[in-house]
Amino acid sequence: MSSERLHINEIFYSIQGESTHAGRACVFVRLTGCNLRCSYCDTDYAFYDGRKMTIAEVAEVLDGFCCELVEITGGEPLLQEGVYPLIEALLARGRTVMIETSGASDVGRLDPRVIKIMDLKCPGSGEAHRNLWSNLEHLTPRDEVKFVLCDRADYEWARHVIRSRDLASRVGAVLISCAFGLLEPARVAAWMLEDRLPARLQLQLHKYIWPPDARGV
Repeated sequence: MSSERLHINEIFYSIQGESTHAGRACVFVRLTGCNLRCSYCDTDYAFYDGRKMTIAEVAEVLDGFCCELVEITGGEPLLQEGVYPLIEALLARGRTVMIETSGASDVGRLDPRVIKIMDLKCPGSGEAHRNLWSNLEHLTPRDEVKFVLCDRADYEWARHVIRSRDLASRVGAVLISCAFGLLEPARVAAWMLEDRLPARLQLQLHKYIWPPDARGV
């Protein structure tokens, strides 16, 4: 197994809070570092904090949880070259691997067995200009696309992208999420119903189970 080292912010066992896998037990590997600075970021502690671990060390920790579902997240996990051998090691162990990544990082190198949860940045994030639209060509029915909304303008932008890019036919799920504390889910639900938007409203389940600022959950 690769001795390549990764900068790891935290590894923890919890309930999956987002995506169509919400509610399932999952082990999370949060990598350190991010090249974006979204206005609503709730994991800025992952920008710099962490420790170096080899792929073998990470895999050994994950083996101890005896959990089939693993999510690699960040920060932005695709900034570290070691994420690719880590993914291969986990797939070789029979894990279901998800990766939470922004629309600004190239997903073309990811193993097709990985479930990509790609966060397309809306204007309210301040980072919409960073979206790499060629990423859409690498998405499959295994994958999911997420939009985090700050306001009505973000909703209208997401609605246009969903329809103009025919996202519902490209991926397994299109997810609409509210920036926590900034936009009421009931309002978004009403907009989606009115427009018959082919998307799924999601809440960050972990923020309703535990305090919104809790780490390691």
